[in-house]
Amino acid sequence: MQEVARERDIAIARISKIVDNLIQGNSLYQERLDKQEIIQHLIRLLDKFSPEFINVLSDGELTDRIDSILVIEAVSGTLNDLTAEQIEMFNTAVERR
Repeated sequence: MQEVARERDIAIARISKIVDNLIQGNSLYQERLDKQEIIQHLIRLLDKFSPEFINVLSDGELTDRIDSILVIEAVSGTLNDLTAEQIEMFNTAVERR
């Protein structure tokens, strides 16, 4: 049982460090994301997997996966910030595709 807790702590430390680095290096993340909320969200995701799964991923692969999640979190709700005119332009552009 202690080994599982230790593996989880290692995974959380890796996740926290990666999130910190990604947010520091991206102004959009800094503007739109709360680091502690994101870390808690990722810990909840971690609890759906075994810590060993996370810990066997390379730093690069784990960073890519976390970055993908951060992108989604950062841009979610972006359409809510648009004016009616901007939404109309967006809808027109989507219809053309």
